[in-house]
Amino acid sequence: MDDAWLADLLRHRAPLLADPGSATELAGALAARGVALDGDGSVTAALVEAGLLEALDGTWERGWQPADVAHAARRKATAGSVPLVVALIGAHARRTAAAERAPEAWVEQLRELGALDGGAAAGDPTADGAGAVVAGWQRSERRSAAEAWRIALQLLGVLRGSPRIELLVPPPSRWGDARRRASPPGARPGPTAAAGEERALRVIRGLLAKAEATDFAEEAEALTAKAQELMTRHAVDAAVLQGELPAGEVGTRRVHVADPYVRAKVQLLGAVAEANDARMVWYQGLGIATVVGARADLDAVELLFTSLLLQVAQGLAAAERTRGPSASPRAFRRAFLLGYAHRVGERLQEARRRATAEATAAAAEREVDLLPVLRSRTEAVDTALAQLFPKLRTSRSRASVDAGGWLAGQSAAERADVGSRRPPLG
Repeated sequence: MDDAWLADLLRHRAPLLADPGSATELAGALAARGVALDGDGSVTAALVEAGLLEALDGTWERGWQPADVAHAARRKATAGSVPLVVALIGAHARRTAAAERAPEAWVEQLRELGALDGGAAAGDPTADGAGAVVAGWQRSERRSAAEAWRIALQLLGVLRGSPRIELLVPPPSRWGDARRRASPPGARPGPTAAAGEERALRVIRGLLAKAEATDFAEEAEALTAKAQELMTRHAVDAAVLQGELPAGEVGTRRVHVADPYVRAKVQLLGAVAEANDARMVWYQGLGIATVVGARADLDAVELLFTSLLLQVAQGLAAAERTRGPSASPRAFRRAFLLGYAHRVGERLQEARRRATAEATAAAAEREVDLLPVLRSRTEAVDTALAQLFPKLRTSRSRASVDAGGWLAGQSAAERADVGSRRPPLG
């Protein structure tokens, strides 16, 4: 095997490998020639050094974050590529001492992916040499030579072909020296209020995870309702404590939307964001959305969206069992999700108006005018959005929908637990 030829392919022609057919064809040719990822190490080293790790560096510079890359691998390559990309991200994190140098949001994503688990000490230059990462992945996953090459090559194609997106977190090339952390990686620094916020979010996430894992609809509904109750209480408390939105308290959050029916799910996310005074921008074709808003509201948006996705899945399953004639199952499901998103958005807006009226009346009794606070928070979010996305344009879907699915979705939304979340008022 000509290593120079392979290195040239990995550097300059890799985007073509994102196509499953091209990756499979080349993987078969390499396997037929007896080229193994865990062979003598020379070819594997070329794949890791000149290919995958270099491609990862490129994605960071184009605005991608660790969770974005794992999402793209799952969506554009195969589910089997996720353990490989997590191992590669972990190798990169060790080489760059990310646990000590990266921004908190980056480190949190590494922790959630499990990319900081195991491995050699941070900064050890010998930790990931000679293609150990890819070879170790192949052995642990027990992949055949052809299958391992196909997954690795297709992942390389996805990484090399990833487009440029807005840079929300500084990439590794902009990290400074290692800094001393007062708490474990990913933990939020701050006073007791911040610690209480973290505890509340852990409880809410745990309830949602249990709801997603159970096979019993009644148990899932009870867990989801409890999570919604805690989320609403947490959001109200955070808003009261925060008051006017301080400079720098407008944040961003990437939300990954999985297939199928991505457009319909994005409509639901947009409805949740709008009702919570946040703004959503969607990267078409990537299944990635960016939500801009007050930091306390971003947690609420993400958690509520997760909860409603679970509820809509349960509602859709029930509606399909009783639905009448329709154009097709796929058209019915898509219309159901769109109708659900539309009606849930209306309900959330109604709850927001009621809460705003109640809070305004209560403040007036104390001779406090909330309107400037509300206006300043909205303006701060809009300013941050314009700075991040100066060329933003809006779009609305004009595609026709299945009437039966739309009505069924709206009916399910009437039964959805959306809580009575108050907007951030101060």
